[in-house]
Amino acid sequence: MENGLWLIGLGPGNLDWMTVAARDAARTSDHRFLEGYTALLPSVELERMESLLGPWSRRMRSAVEDPAEILALAAHSKVALLIVGDPLQATTHVDLQLRCEEQGIACHVLHGVSITTIVTGAAGLQSYRFGRQSTFAYPYGDYLPTSPLEIILANRERDLHTLALLDLDPTGMGEGEQRPMTPAVTIDVLRRMAAELEVNVEDWNLLLCSDMGTADARIISGTASDIAQVEGGRIHCLLIPAKLHDVEREALERW
Repeated sequence: MENGLWLIGLGPGNLDWMTVAARDAARTSDHRFLEGYTALLPSVELERMESLLGPWSRRMRSAVEDPAEILALAAHSKVALLIVGDPLQATTHVDLQLRCEEQGIACHVLHGVSITTIVTGAAGLQSYRFGRQSTFAYPYGDYLPTSPLEIILANRERDLHTLALLDLDPTGMGEGEQRPMTPAVTIDVLRRMAAELEVNVEDWNLLLCSDMGTADARIISGTASDIAQVEGGRIHCLLIPAKLHDVEREALERW
């Protein structure tokens, strides 16, 4: 057992997708913390986690962005920070690596399957044709950033697809219980950004990906109006295709 901070990928939503190395490292850790604000696990997987990995507790945004507690433990023991998806998908976790280096604490990374890996291939779109990712944020009062749609528009001009991740936290604080954005709220945000930028998005073909990496995974194709009416599912992301190649068009007809 090697002391230090272990950034351990749990995979997208099913603990059976963890690598053997990730599971072994988690099981042999002295402390296990689940990072609970950049991505979420389904409740059924949370219930399994202690029996699979050992006792754990949750840490939210403040504890990860100001990681004094975590790093103090990692200086003298083996600490696992359990992260849904891949540990280095979020820049927050890259910052943890840099802090460890500054303090002379060993930092180990065990990668996991990320939503990016799954979605870009599962839908049938060619992975090399994706541009910069975008994230839809919840509105805060009257303020709604339009940069997510600007990224999508820039990708479309370059004939590139976009993966849009969806906000989990209406408060923007990264604390307490997270509330994933629903399809209806997602389309409302898209329409509000489009109105601000004077862009028509109503005829775009969109792909809603729900609960990817779980037994409840779904991919649904449709217009903004179609997607807004989708019910069910807990965690979603949105794909905005560019001009489709023949194989991509045939693949998307499945949905």
